[in-house]
Amino acid sequence: MKKLHVLLALTIIFCTTQAFANNWEIRSIDLKRAIPNDTTPPERLEPVTKLAVLNSNEGIIRRVKLYDPELKLAALTFDMCELETITTGCDMKILAFLRENNIPATLFMGGKWMRTHSQRVKEIMASEIFEIANHNWSHGNCALLSEQNLKNQILWTQAQFEILREELLRENPDLNPDSVQRIPELFRLPYGRNSEKSLRIIADLGLRIIQWDVAAENGDNSKISRAKKSAKLVASMTRPGSILLFHANLVPKGSDVLLREVVRELEARNYAFVTVSELLESGIPETTRNGYFTNPGDNLALDKKFGIDGTGRRAKPKRKK
Repeated sequence: MKKLHVLLALTIIFCTTQAFANNWEIRSIDLKRAIPNDTTPPERLEPVTKLAVLNSNEGIIRRVKLYDPELKLAALTFDMCELETITTGCDMKILAFLRENNIPATLFMGGKWMRTHSQRVKEIMASEIFEIANHNWSHGNCALLSEQNLKNQILWTQAQFEILREELLRENPDLNPDSVQRIPELFRLPYGRNSEKSLRIIADLGLRIIQWDVAAENGDNSKISRAKKSAKLVASMTRPGSILLFHANLVPKGSDVLLREVVRELEARNYAFVTVSELLESGIPETTRNGYFTNPGDNLALDKKFGIDGTGRRAKPKRKK
């Protein structure tokens, strides 16, 4: 009888583990545009949790100068976002790879994207290796948005995070609330664009602005030969304290293949991975006042490319009289 109880217990544990593991397999709803677009605001427009005002003089953090020069730490970051006009996907190949290999990462999520992929976001919240950060509601360009619209983009995202966190805790009463992130405290500029005014607004809302010093993706890396070549370039650009930019919304193609090769290259060079918050605790931020991808000014042309405020919306044509 005792052996039967042990066997039954092991079976339950195995089945539970397998069911949880299966949650990270690709589903049809993870694909691009698989879910109808919803342009309505979130259920509530402001978060309950308010962050303390920060000093806007810090500017935009691009990397961290580590206290220990012998320490090889880097932060992998992933943007997960969509415009006002479309829905995008959730790259489960990337998330499953990170989880299976216990690699911490910081995920910069748009609030609208969070709602589109609400179940996935709750699963991510329940996994302690991931840190969630704010990437505006619908990828609004912080250099173009009015003050009120910028606040909306940020606060709606914070509120959507709280809504999903509350759902997660209701659905899983045995889950310790202290093990689930309370609220995003980091922010990434869509398109890497900002103005001096936006730096003040974002700091007033209590969010530290995180950019990157290594833009990892450079087109379609779905072919392993190209991914290997790109990974060597990315590894050569990475320094202790680097913040690497990837995407995990199925744009661009092959980011999952590239990630595996980059991790392999950096681990061979004795790098360890931490979240952005952990990286910030390990050194002094290196900052700028204006965001960019690789070189100052290389993102200015994007102001005209993605519609009103960078959200994808287009002006309605004027009717002929």
